[in-house]
Amino acid sequence: MEQKSNYSKDELLIVADEGFDGAGSGKLPTPPMLMVDRILQIYEDGGAFNKGFILAELDIVSDLWFFDCHFKDDPVMPGCLGLDALWQLSGFFLTWIGGEGKGRALGCGEVKFKGQIRPHHEKIIYKIDIRRVIQKPIYMVLANASVEVEDRTIYVAKNLQVGLFTGLIYPPPEGEVEAF
Repeated sequence: MEQKSNYSKDELLIVADEGFDGAGSGKLPTPPMLMVDRILQIYEDGGAFNKGFILAELDIVSDLWFFDCHFKDDPVMPGCLGLDALWQLSGFFLTWIGGEGKGRALGCGEVKFKGQIRPHHEKIIYKIDIRRVIQKPIYMVLANASVEVEDRTIYVAKNLQVGLFTGLIYPPPEGEVEAF
């Protein structure tokens, strides 16, 4: 995939299938776990820390899979899926800047939920400010982010951490426990 400043849903689906480099590195999850429909802006500079910025969206439609099961007769998007979208985008950023490997969420310093996403909302807006990029011994990103719906910030995440790892084999060789 070519490095550029925005990506369509079709392009993100190619990354989910083939990886950013076409060789399986930096894959995004496939639907229904892909929690992003488009990346409107992605930059290696800019953002609150001048280390990078991502602006992305997910369209909300009332028949999204999680609304049927979370919760019966009280549909709401699980907060963990919004957080996962931020990890997905942070991992995409690492591959976009040239990192290789399979992305893994490594943690989050702090998360606050101040609202919810319901079937009547139109879209989710994800904003990620890259705080730091580490390139050795692995590619790793630290970021702060927010999730917005209807011009209101409803989730705030500080110190998101994602790394890219090479040598992860599935299934792992017999008798070995897979670790990063």
